[in-house]
Parts: sequence; C-alpha cells; structure tokens
Amino acid sequence: MPQHTPTRRICRDCDGFATAAITTGTRHPDGTRATLTITCPSCKGTGRTAPAAGLVRAGR
Repeated sequence: MPQHTPTRRICRDCDGFATAAITTGTRHPDGTRATLTITCPSCKGTGRTAPAAGLVRAGR
C-alpha cells in the first residue's frame, strides 16, 4: 500500500520556482550573457508559503 506524503505549501505566485534568471541581451567580454536573478516577491525566494493563520474569533 503506498504511503501518502504530506502536501507541501507551494507558493501560488511562482509555483515553487522562486528564482528566475533573465538575460539582458548584452554579453560580457568573455562571451557569456549578462543575466539578472529575480526572486519571487510573495515567498521571498523560498518557493513555499507560510501556513494560513487560524480563524480568529472576534467578540466575547
């Protein structure tokens, strides 16, 4: 019988791909491309989200 693994909370904005390398179109003197590394602003580069807070009861 297969074991079930717990579901990981993957970031809904980046789908777990927290960083991306984007080429600028220019090249370095050695011929390699100049790239920018961009991180996901929602998960701050971790690829996972924090668990949702429980419901807070308002009132008495």
